[in-house]
Amino acid sequence: MKLRQSGRLAVAALAVVTVFGLSACGSGEKHPGHTPAKPSTSKMASGQTYPPAPSATELNTAMQKVLDPSVPDTEKLDLMQGMQADPSLPSRLVEAYKQNNASITVTNVVDLGNGTLTADAQAAINGGAPQQAVVPFVAEAGKWKVQKDWICNILSLANQTSPACS
Repeated sequence: MKLRQSGRLAVAALAVVTVFGLSACGSGEKHPGHTPAKPSTSKMASGQTYPPAPSATELNTAMQKVLDPSVPDTEKLDLMQGMQADPSLPSRLVEAYKQNNASITVTNVVDLGNGTLTADAQAAINGGAPQQAVVPFVAEAGKWKVQKDWICNILSLANQTSPACS
Protein backbone atom coordinates (compact mmCIF):
# COMPACT_ATOMS: atom_id res chain seq x y z
CA MET A 1 0.00 0.00 0.00
CA LYS A 2 2.88 2.37 0.82
CA LEU A 3 4.37 1.85 -2.67
CA ARG A 4 1.02 2.60 -4.31
CA GLN A 5 0.66 5.81 -2.31
CA SER A 6 4.25 6.77 -3.13
CA GLY A 7 3.52 6.26 -6.82
CA ARG A 8 0.38 8.38 -6.59
CA LEU A 9 2.31 11.08 -4.73
CA ALA A 10 5.03 10.94 -7.35
CA VAL A 11 2.56 11.43 -10.19
CA ALA A 12 0.73 14.18 -8.34
CA ALA A 13 3.97 15.99 -7.54
CA LEU A 14 5.18 15.55 -11.10
CA ALA A 15 1.90 16.91 -12.39
CA VAL A 16 2.50 20.20 -10.68
CA VAL A 17 6.22 20.69 -10.90
CA THR A 18 6.33 19.64 -14.50
CA VAL A 19 3.83 22.19 -15.63
CA PHE A 20 4.86 25.25 -13.61
CA GLY A 21 5.07 28.43 -15.60
CA LEU A 22 8.84 28.45 -15.38
CA SER A 23 9.14 31.49 -17.55
CA ALA A 24 8.81 33.47 -14.32
CA CYS A 25 11.94 35.33 -13.36
CA GLY A 26 13.24 36.89 -10.21
CA SER A 27 15.53 36.62 -7.29
CA GLY A 28 15.78 33.32 -5.50
CA GLU A 29 15.41 32.74 -1.81
CA LYS A 30 18.41 32.15 0.44
CA HIS A 31 19.63 28.61 0.91
CA PRO A 32 22.58 27.98 3.24
CA GLY A 33 25.73 27.00 1.38
CA HIS A 34 24.35 27.89 -2.04
CA THR A 35 24.37 30.98 -4.17
CA PRO A 36 20.86 32.43 -4.37
CA ALA A 37 19.26 32.93 -7.75
CA LYS A 38 20.04 36.28 -9.32
CA PRO A 39 17.53 38.66 -10.88
CA SER A 40 19.53 38.92 -14.10
CA THR A 41 20.74 36.25 -16.47
CA SER A 42 23.97 34.51 -15.51
CA LYS A 43 26.85 34.01 -17.89
CA MET A 44 29.30 31.16 -17.53
CA ALA A 45 32.98 31.22 -18.49
CA SER A 46 32.03 29.38 -21.69
CA GLY A 47 29.91 32.38 -22.69
CA GLN A 48 26.67 30.44 -22.21
CA THR A 49 23.86 32.66 -20.90
CA TYR A 50 21.11 31.18 -18.73
CA PRO A 51 17.70 32.63 -17.93
CA PRO A 52 17.22 34.13 -14.47
CA ALA A 53 16.05 31.60 -11.89
CA PRO A 54 12.43 31.97 -10.76
CA SER A 55 11.76 32.43 -7.05
CA ALA A 56 9.68 30.01 -5.01
CA THR A 57 6.93 32.63 -4.82
CA GLU A 58 6.91 33.01 -8.60
CA LEU A 59 6.71 29.25 -9.11
CA ASN A 60 3.81 28.95 -6.67
CA THR A 61 1.96 31.79 -8.42
CA ALA A 62 2.60 30.23 -11.82
CA MET A 63 1.03 26.93 -10.69
CA GLN A 64 -2.38 28.55 -10.63
CA LYS A 65 -2.10 29.45 -14.30
CA VAL A 66 -0.79 26.03 -15.28
CA LEU A 67 -3.61 24.18 -13.56
CA ASP A 68 -6.06 26.20 -15.65
CA PRO A 69 -7.44 23.85 -18.36
CA SER A 70 -7.58 26.77 -20.82
CA VAL A 71 -3.76 26.87 -20.99
CA PRO A 72 -2.71 24.79 -24.03
CA ASP A 73 -0.61 21.66 -23.50
CA THR A 74 1.92 23.01 -25.99
CA GLU A 75 2.81 25.82 -23.58
CA LYS A 76 3.21 23.35 -20.73
CA LEU A 77 5.09 20.78 -22.82
CA ASP A 78 7.70 23.38 -23.70
CA LEU A 79 8.68 23.45 -20.02
CA MET A 80 9.55 19.74 -19.94
CA GLN A 81 12.92 18.68 -21.35
CA GLY A 82 12.54 16.25 -24.25
CA MET A 83 8.82 15.59 -23.83
CA GLN A 84 7.66 16.79 -27.27
CA ALA A 85 7.19 13.12 -28.26
CA ASP A 86 4.26 12.94 -25.81
CA PRO A 87 1.95 15.91 -26.53
CA SER A 88 -0.81 14.77 -24.15
CA LEU A 89 1.47 14.32 -21.12
CA PRO A 90 0.69 17.72 -19.52
CA SER A 91 -3.08 17.08 -19.57
CA ARG A 92 -2.62 13.58 -18.17
CA LEU A 93 -0.44 14.92 -15.37
CA VAL A 94 -2.88 17.71 -14.47
CA GLU A 95 -5.70 15.14 -14.39
CA ALA A 96 -3.64 12.93 -12.04
CA TYR A 97 -3.06 15.97 -9.83
CA LYS A 98 -6.80 16.64 -9.62
CA GLN A 99 -7.78 12.98 -9.10
CA ASN A 100 -5.35 12.66 -6.22
CA ASN A 101 -6.42 15.94 -4.60
CA ALA A 102 -2.75 16.84 -4.57
CA SER A 103 -1.08 19.94 -3.24
CA ILE A 104 2.44 21.19 -3.64
CA THR A 105 4.27 24.22 -2.36
CA VAL A 106 7.70 25.25 -3.59
CA THR A 107 9.75 26.28 -0.58
CA ASN A 108 13.09 27.15 -2.15
CA VAL A 109 14.85 27.52 -5.48
CA VAL A 110 18.61 27.03 -5.75
CA ASP A 111 20.43 28.22 -8.86
CA LEU A 112 23.42 25.90 -9.18
CA GLY A 113 25.07 28.34 -11.59
CA ASN A 114 25.78 25.87 -14.38
CA GLY A 115 22.52 25.91 -16.30
CA THR A 116 20.76 23.83 -13.66
CA LEU A 117 18.67 24.62 -10.62
CA THR A 118 16.68 22.70 -8.06
CA ALA A 119 13.29 23.43 -6.56
CA ASP A 120 12.58 22.17 -3.05
CA ALA A 121 8.89 21.50 -2.42
CA GLN A 122 6.41 19.97 -0.01
CA ALA A 123 3.87 17.69 -1.75
CA ALA A 124 0.84 15.86 -0.38
CA ILE A 125 -2.09 13.82 -1.70
CA ASN A 126 -5.61 13.55 -0.35
CA GLY A 127 -4.81 15.74 2.66
CA GLY A 128 -1.96 13.50 3.81
CA ALA A 129 1.24 14.66 5.45
CA PRO A 130 3.46 16.69 3.12
CA GLN A 131 6.61 15.00 1.87
CA GLN A 132 9.80 16.63 0.65
CA ALA A 133 10.45 16.69 -3.10
CA VAL A 134 13.49 18.05 -4.94
CA VAL A 135 13.03 18.70 -8.63
CA PRO A 136 15.97 19.34 -11.00
CA PHE A 137 15.67 21.82 -13.86
CA VAL A 138 17.89 22.57 -16.84
CA ALA A 139 18.17 25.74 -18.90
CA GLU A 140 17.30 25.08 -22.52
CA ALA A 141 16.34 27.49 -25.28
CA GLY A 142 16.09 30.38 -22.82
CA LYS A 143 13.70 28.57 -20.47
CA TRP A 144 13.93 26.46 -17.34
CA LYS A 145 12.66 22.94 -18.01
CA VAL A 146 12.07 19.99 -15.71
CA GLN A 147 14.88 17.52 -16.37
CA LYS A 148 13.86 14.63 -18.66
CA ASP A 149 15.54 11.90 -16.62
CA TRP A 150 13.66 13.02 -13.50
CA ILE A 151 10.32 13.02 -15.34
CA CYS A 152 10.94 9.54 -16.75
CA ASN A 153 12.03 8.17 -13.36
CA ILE A 154 8.92 9.54 -11.65
CA LEU A 155 6.68 8.13 -14.37
CA SER A 156 8.37 4.75 -13.97
CA LEU A 157 7.88 4.78 -10.18
CA ALA A 158 4.19 5.43 -10.75
CA ASN A 159 3.90 2.61 -13.33
CA GLN A 160 3.27 5.17 -16.07
CA THR A 161 4.89 5.31 -19.49
CA SER A 162 5.61 7.95 -22.08
CA PRO A 163 6.88 7.65 -25.64
CA ALA A 164 9.34 10.43 -24.74
CA CYS A 165 11.05 8.12 -22.25
CA SER A 166 11.78 5.22 -24.59
